[in-house]
Amino acid sequence: MALQLRYSPIGVLLRAVSNRRLLLYPEEQPDFKLHLSRYGGLGNSCNTAISTINTVQPHSIADKSPGNQDDLSTGHRNTTVGWYAPDDPENPRNWTNRSRVLITLIICLYTFAIYTSSAIYISAIEDVMVEFDVTHVEASLGLALFVLGYGVGPLLFSPLSEIPRIGRSPIYTLTMALYVVVSVPTALTKSWAGFLTCRFFQGFFGSPCLASGAATLDDIYGPKGLPFALTTWTSASFVAPAIGPLLSGFAVPVMGWRWSMWEILLLSGPTLLPMLLLPETSGPTIIHHRAQRLRRLTGRNDLQSLEELDSRKLTASHVLREALVKPLEITVKDPAVLFVQVYTAINYGIYYSFFEVFPIVYTNLYGMTTGEVGIVFLCILVACILGAGFYFIFLKFYMIPRMRLSKSVVEQETRLLPTLAASFGPTVGLFVFAWTSSPRIHWIVPTIGITIYSGSAFIILQCVFAYIPLSYPRFSASLFAANDFFRGTFAFASILYARPLFENLGIARGCSLLGGLSTIGIVGSWTLNYWGAALRARSKFADS
Repeated sequence: MALQLRYSPIGVLLRAVSNRRLLLYPEEQPDFKLHLSRYGGLGNSCNTAISTINTVQPHSIADKSPGNQDDLSTGHRNTTVGWYAPDDPENPRNWTNRSRVLITLIICLYTFAIYTSSAIYISAIEDVMVEFDVTHVEASLGLALFVLGYGVGPLLFSPLSEIPRIGRSPIYTLTMALYVVVSVPTALTKSWAGFLTCRFFQGFFGSPCLASGAATLDDIYGPKGLPFALTTWTSASFVAPAIGPLLSGFAVPVMGWRWSMWEILLLSGPTLLPMLLLPETSGPTIIHHRAQRLRRLTGRNDLQSLEELDSRKLTASHVLREALVKPLEITVKDPAVLFVQVYTAINYGIYYSFFEVFPIVYTNLYGMTTGEVGIVFLCILVACILGAGFYFIFLKFYMIPRMRLSKSVVEQETRLLPTLAASFGPTVGLFVFAWTSSPRIHWIVPTIGITIYSGSAFIILQCVFAYIPLSYPRFSASLFAANDFFRGTFAFASILYARPLFENLGIARGCSLLGGLSTIGIVGSWTLNYWGAALRARSKFADS
């Protein structure tokens, strides 16, 4: 475990305090040797070995660049530093299962705490309207701006986490600390503008879990383990908003609306502590620091990582374009990506409209209290468990055996097979909810409709989230950042239009309208299943 500890914020602090005498890296050990025989050289001590080898190339990035590169600015030949061997223990893909599970749990806890904080505000809306003398739509901004914040944040934090000299762990820790700090004035402020500003920055500083959570899991898991880890992480993000109203639903009527904001601090504060143990998992960042150590130990400035060599050619305008323009360009020019962005945004918007329609249906029609409405939200937890179970069965008994038996790469569209049936679920579930929400019909019936919607939407999201990075690996970070932005902005809008929509059209017609929108998923899912390979072949962005 000390191997991963030295990559964590706590490990960095311990090394700094001890002047690098604790948690030594392999290069800092007095008996360190490079086993160069694997690369055609001789095993030797650090100083000698480095001088006798032209390239120690990282296996994870060997296809990006040749082993030796000329430094055009100086005319000198650089020595590329990377993984020492395929089984290099520093490579996150080679870490133990216990380390992987611990990292996954921390990321899931982090994600759960942030997402819960969005909808925990729902129970406070009525009291906020009274204290600040605002309308219901204005009060809903407390939720909407939080969601907008974690939709905008990935456009900044996702590209930053891909820069080798920065990595993922510092961004996680710093932004989570800022999130905890901002949560204090959020609970204390007596200014409406100040409250909304704090809520936006809560979402903004909480967004790295959304921006880089999947990337962290991709760092440590191989192709067979990654889908299971991603499903676990997605479950945390999918269920958390539904848990929020339950946590605050019984407390707010007794303790006041500000208690829901203090609950955010009670969630995020303890979550920050295990995050101090979260190690850096980005391979390029680990290699970057390895190259720095070797330069310090050997005095040889020609020892460079591939990313350091590549970064010399980058300008600020190029980085900005890759972060902001490239995702939009791919979305507009590639039909498959456009469908995924639009459909996931619609599903996310419909999901967040539940926080407006549930109080109307279960409080006004069925006479439930705020706390009891929070319990109804648990149907989304049930739906998530059922959806995850179905998806795990698909992976274990269909997808993984197919990957083992296939001598060539399995066609990416195979991962979308569950969407053929699941794409009908959102439409069916919304229409059931729409036309059974009546005092004459037991409340469990519309709740079943929401369960159908949520479970099928979860399966669809899992499939497309696995499909996109595997089909467009070169641009996966940009595409996920764009997807976060699309979902966040659409959810922001849906929170604001949902209440007027249901008040003017009624529950039945309003939800039927949303059900009609969800039919886009039926057409898109079947189209991708049968013509996705052809679309990828024509795309200049996809890897066929």
